[in-house]
Amino acid sequence: MIDTYKTLEGASIGEFKDRGSKFIAYAFPVYTTEEWQENMDYVKKEHFKARHHCFAYRIGLDKNNFRSSDDGEPSGTAGRPILGQIDSHELTNVFVVVVRYFGGTKLGTSGLINAYKNATIDAFAQGTIIEKTVEDIFKITFDYALMSNVMNAVKKLEFEVVQQEFAEIAFLKIAIRKSEIEDKMRRLRSLISGIRIEEIDEVEKIPGLKIGFEYTR
Repeated sequence: MIDTYKTLEGASIGEFKDRGSKFIAYAFPVYTTEEWQENMDYVKKEHFKARHHCFAYRIGLDKNNFRSSDDGEPSGTAGRPILGQIDSHELTNVFVVVVRYFGGTKLGTSGLINAYKNATIDAFAQGTIIEKTVEDIFKITFDYALMSNVMNAVKKLEFEVVQQEFAEIAFLKIAIRKSEIEDKMRRLRSLISGIRIEEIDEVEKIPGLKIGFEYTR
């Protein structure tokens, strides 16, 4: 089982200039399509006067979730070079948008490819590439009567809490290393329900508890 992958530790910004045109690359770690769209909206708001907002992303471990856009530039001159650098750096769960301010001189096909490529390279150079453990995010929704059991189980199993909310409906989102999911999930359900781990597989449903997969990061 694939247990690690390379991505960005945090957001970073790179830049490339050629004959008056300025290319500003924003790189973000993302795990869902909603996240890349939110970051795109942010960059567009910051650079609403720019002529082009070209981008690419690759999400997931199978690398089948990807997209690139030239946003008005000649076909293949922007989105593909950006995606190419994501792949050259062997990254996933990464979104890059390159903003272009036109300098008055056309760069030609090779010039554009070079500019979008190097802006992306600089964004990665300005950031930090890290190797992360493959984890699945699960959402635990529970009745308040189970709150003590849930919190104690999560603490005992040393899960990272990604998100939590205690409103009308209580839930936690936790991260579990992919290679450990089967064992850790059995232990989690056992601790919450108070049923011995040897018997937990026979329990189909625990009243007041729902555990569902959210996404992989």
